[in-house]
Amino acid sequence: MDRSNPRERVAAHHREGEGVVRVPYPIGFRTTTVLRTECVTPNIIRVTVGGPGLDGFHSYQADDHVRIVFPDPDGTLRHPVPNEEQMLDWPKPFPTTRKYTVRRYDAAAREMDIDAVVHEGGVGSAWASSVAVGDMVAVAGPPGAKSFPHNYGHYVFAVDTTALPAAARWLEESPSDVSAHVVIETDDAADHAYPLASREGVSVTWLVRSDARSSLAETVQGLELPDTRTFLFAAGESDDIKPLRAWSKGRLDSLFTGYWKRGVADLED
Repeated sequence: MDRSNPRERVAAHHREGEGVVRVPYPIGFRTTTVLRTECVTPNIIRVTVGGPGLDGFHSYQADDHVRIVFPDPDGTLRHPVPNEEQMLDWPKPFPTTRKYTVRRYDAAAREMDIDAVVHEGGVGSAWASSVAVGDMVAVAGPPGAKSFPHNYGHYVFAVDTTALPAAARWLEESPSDVSAHVVIETDDAADHAYPLASREGVSVTWLVRSDARSSLAETVQGLELPDTRTFLFAAGESDDIKPLRAWSKGRLDSLFTGYWKRGVADLED
């Protein structure tokens, strides 16, 4: 698998590509240090990590993700080891990890932001709620990009709270003349305070999931879309975005990612 020049390859696909293309990155493992934490909303904590461990880090697509590697219950740290194929050899049994979107990466400042949704009982949630400045954080990845072009006439984002970082990063990094509908569903209206770049040509619709019933797909299906080539990015709870698969088939190019599934820990999409 060719993992060379991912920056140039993703940038070229953004400019002139078609559909979704996987661009593999050299998969690294690194140790970073917590620089600061911030409550972005009552239910989302931003953890900023940094340091020389981020040198050579790759992230060029808005929904790139990393794995945070946690110690075993007895405190043992079992980390993956980079191999000659620019991938990672993982210890067995597989250590406890959780995936997070790279909300922001600043190579010059050696900083990366991770936004974690906090909730009862989650490994990642407990970590984000208790981590302190100076703590070490073990980071694996990103493995590569599911790259989609920046040359569509219009975009539709259908996301929940877990995919907010990806949508927010895309709004900051996409072309200035972009046209988009962004539909966001949360469990708590307090998360509607999550900061998003204000963009001309972009409309944002906020929803609140009622009694565990999602209206995300229904709302997206009711949008009045322009008569132009349109791309759908749907990410969040697997079952909530599932109805959009059949609806978009033959109508819109699309990328679907089930970030999580009710009752399943660390879903693999």
